[in-house]
Amino acid sequence: VTGSLTAREFPGQNAMKIGIIGATGKVGSLLTKELKDRGHAVTAIIRNPNKLTDREIPLIERNIFYITEDVLQGFDVIVDAFGTQDEERLEYQYQTSMFTLIHALEHHPETRFIVVGGAASLFTDESRVHRVLESLPEEYSYIPENAFAAYKMLADSSVNWTYFSPAVEFSYTGERTGRYTLGEDVVITNSLGESYISYSDYVIALADEIEQPKHIRKRFTAVGERHASAPTPVVP
Repeated sequence: VTGSLTAREFPGQNAMKIGIIGATGKVGSLLTKELKDRGHAVTAIIRNPNKLTDREIPLIERNIFYITEDVLQGFDVIVDAFGTQDEERLEYQYQTSMFTLIHALEHHPETRFIVVGGAASLFTDESRVHRVLESLPEEYSYIPENAFAAYKMLADSSVNWTYFSPAVEFSYTGERTGRYTLGEDVVITNSLGESYISYSDYVIALADEIEQPKHIRKRFTAVGERHASAPTPVVP
């Protein structure tokens, strides 16, 4: 199902206990603030507590590779916002961390597990033959290939998962428009024909999915507009 949604105010009813792995990263920090502002009980699950600027947020100090079932006890939702950089050459950690988290969450079948994923594993069109990954130069494919392998591992697991792929162009400095358009396994585009979304609008879509689950054991994607005044695209 695709369509246009608008961000809404959340007054705090039905607040959930949400753990965010990587809460001090780019997506994780924005999501932590968004969910806190909506009235949810957010806990940062992070390796370095000194990076957490909001001291009102409770934290669990734990390296992702040492997260065990007891760490995740009592949460309604766990969000995996783990990431690494090309120059670190630690791309294999997308797979090893996924293995660790799946193993821990197998003991919590009711806990939703939502992964901040990548766009490279999306299909390029409705024929579902080719993926974005196949068009990337080899020097830029290491992280996407490992993220895709982690996604396949997740899809084959028994945990209560959701995988959220951003648009191909994922802009940290882009405008927060409060609007987005959803898709599933195929790249979709905005009113300018671009596969684009800002981090801020991605986080709104992610928070909305947490509050109103629509993609249980599914992958989905979203695009946004560069400016709030842009028309909303119609996705067939």
